[in-house]
Amino acid sequence: MGTADRVDSSSFDAMALGADIAQGATTALAAMQQALERVAARNPSINAACGVQAELGLDLARALDGELAALTDEQRLALLDERPFLGVPTLLKDLGTAALGLPSAMGSVLYGQVDWSVDAEIVTRYRRAGLIPFGRSTSAELGLSPTSESPVYGAPTQNPWKAGHSAGGSSGGAGAALASGMVRIAHGSDGGGSIRIPASCCGVLGLKPSRGMMPLGPLKGEGWGGLATEHMMTLSVRDCAAALDISAGADVGAPYAAPARPGESYRDIVARVAADPRSAPRRRIAYINTTYEGQAIHPEVAAAVDEAARLFAGLGHELVAAAPPVGSEEVLSPMLPLIASAAANAIDSYVGARNRRLAADELQPTTLGAREYARAISGAQYVACVDACHEITRRIGRFLHREGTQGHDLFLSPVLAQLPAPIGRYAMDNADYLAYRLGKKGVIGYSPFAPLANLTGMPAISIPFGLSADGLPIGIQVMGPLGSEAWLLELAAQVEALRPWQRVAPIAR
Repeated sequence: MGTADRVDSSSFDAMALGADIAQGATTALAAMQQALERVAARNPSINAACGVQAELGLDLARALDGELAALTDEQRLALLDERPFLGVPTLLKDLGTAALGLPSAMGSVLYGQVDWSVDAEIVTRYRRAGLIPFGRSTSAELGLSPTSESPVYGAPTQNPWKAGHSAGGSSGGAGAALASGMVRIAHGSDGGGSIRIPASCCGVLGLKPSRGMMPLGPLKGEGWGGLATEHMMTLSVRDCAAALDISAGADVGAPYAAPARPGESYRDIVARVAADPRSAPRRRIAYINTTYEGQAIHPEVAAAVDEAARLFAGLGHELVAAAPPVGSEEVLSPMLPLIASAAANAIDSYVGARNRRLAADELQPTTLGAREYARAISGAQYVACVDACHEITRRIGRFLHREGTQGHDLFLSPVLAQLPAPIGRYAMDNADYLAYRLGKKGVIGYSPFAPLANLTGMPAISIPFGLSADGLPIGIQVMGPLGSEAWLLELAAQVEALRPWQRVAPIAR
């Protein structure tokens, strides 16, 4: 009987595991062995983990155990204040976040395995907090899809709650690895919903922080023209808060200043609300259960938003039925040229550096279409798209700016307009990039809500809020003004306290 069979506490969160290691209830080596055994047992059917470096993970765990062996019990416990994830195994998204010893394929056959000579600053901060990255999690090619079905990984990443359905994208592997119990915390990135979509599909928590909140150096200044950012996806609200505490803040040379943080830690804020869900400040929350244009969405998704609104109203929040002053296509139209241009630049830079022409089978059709589309965009058109994003941001800024009886603190909506899609529904086999995104059967009908937070740079969180009749997770999204991460975490902590979600899918049991 393997270690994972004897002791499988994968339904617990990452901070609980870190505390167990600090207290000597288990070791970092045992935790890593369990993670590797879970990956070996569950990944063949889920396909969420890739690029696993078992010996690297085991060596780092042994080194940490050696460090802890030289400390007293009091010294070990003191470490938890600065290293809340002491010895916790994790996976980094396979989309270019630099990490020593963990090559990345960028979700694409084109790149093969890119080796890194440095750690990204965010990885440095993760390691400093005690996390031990030992592999990657699957992604959509170059992050361009709301599902994780890239041929570089072989089979598509499956939703652990129901085979044949998408785990979301582009951080689908992270969501599936969490929901299947392979790891207790996993890194993701979000340029158009890529943390929140898989979090909703897989029934885990996914926060997209404010623009400038997270470090992106030293190898890049911003992602997708400021649309993209990174954070950990988690099983619990306190893990999400702790991950923000240990990683937030601009790094040296960052192009944006990080928004101001509250005077206390995010962990302390969440702990207070968890102890007394009614202690959180009351907010005015706008909400919709349709698209921005008032079109119907899946009835079970709409019902989840309605139920969430009732829950928040019962806690004393003021709920106002109000849509933001923007249209779904209006949001996506200026974003798509920025995203396609970033993808084209990444492809052309790589192909140019290797001094060999691009082969047609090295990229998926939609990615090739995005590259061709980007080549037709002029500099003036690009700037016009940036200006359009800024105008929309000003408009939404007024919507989420409360003054007396005007404006709102937060905005509640679905994450997705539909239940997690069947595998293949949004596969990147359409060479028409715009049709793939905006067409009648395009992504816009599936994910009209998430991109607004990326365009504006505002934070947004996906909170698990029940299951469909078919057993598929449904998430709700709450979005707030720049720097309002604490407000979002407060609401998530209220939901967790009053409507606790099942932290792993039945398939993981």
